[in-house]
Amino acid sequence: MHSSQRGYYAFRIGALKGGGFVVQKEECSIAGPDTLSPPVQYTVKEGKVTAASSQVAPAASNDRLYLVNASGLPEFRPLYEALSSMGFYNLNPDEIRDLQSPDAGELLARDGSNIASVLGQLESRSPEIKQRVEEYLSKVVPGVQGVAAMAIGSKETLEFRQQAEGSKKPWRFLAANMSDGTLRALGVLVALFQSTNGHRPRVPLVGIEEPEVALHPAAAGVLLDALREASTTTQVIVTSHSPELLDDDRIPSDAILAVMADQGLTRIGPLDEVGKSALRDRLYTPGELLRLNQLTPDPEVISELTLRPLDLFRKSSAGKTDLSAFD
Repeated sequence: MHSSQRGYYAFRIGALKGGGFVVQKEECSIAGPDTLSPPVQYTVKEGKVTAASSQVAPAASNDRLYLVNASGLPEFRPLYEALSSMGFYNLNPDEIRDLQSPDAGELLARDGSNIASVLGQLESRSPEIKQRVEEYLSKVVPGVQGVAAMAIGSKETLEFRQQAEGSKKPWRFLAANMSDGTLRALGVLVALFQSTNGHRPRVPLVGIEEPEVALHPAAAGVLLDALREASTTTQVIVTSHSPELLDDDRIPSDAILAVMADQGLTRIGPLDEVGKSALRDRLYTPGELLRLNQLTPDPEVISELTLRPLDLFRKSSAGKTDLSAFD
């Protein structure tokens, strides 16, 4: 969405007996372009539109999100594009290794199964960014000098250039011959820097599950540098159990959210005061606190969430919608 617009979008999913799900409630409200313009909004309950600012409201169904239908209206299209262009990743080396069907290469697939198309778009639209990806990859995997998309009949794959002892020119290897760690590292880097391939809409947020998996611990510092650089152009969220990845005193305490499992519930919150103080005074790095099991969420925040569960469909005391910011 445009940076001057504010709004919120929320939905609640319920389980059905015998399997399946239902969209119990969905609500969207986007502020107008100025303070005098009313917000555009809709509310859907159990597959029925109960409120809408538009005179022509698309049909609703309880087995899918209404925003998909509402995206046909120009006022809701920016929100749909912003959410659908976010990338969330659990990269699968087998999918990256396999021959891939070409596509537009606008957004890397969750498992990396279209990485050749995305890398090809980077090479044609932003060759300097593609070179940056290769530079990081060469530091994570010493000996790798480059990688490019390669067509094989109606499919495509990746071709790596790797230095071999005794050879003046680098040897060439297809993705099928590369290790899981190399393929995952490339997938993480492409996910991070894909936002600069010239496409619109850009990727506003990238979430990566355990980017350090299958990487040598010594590569954690390089990976962290890549995460920090990518965060200057897109929002980056990473889940990790790796002390090596967090072992850097440059990571501010407000960039870390700790997780706690309590009686079947997962609680996520900012660090407690002990952890913040230790990082602020540079007594420990985040990785050292993780090894000591001292990366814990603030108990006051967790207690507040326990006593007052998050209300997705909240209203302010003045009876007006409490809007949360979209980027």
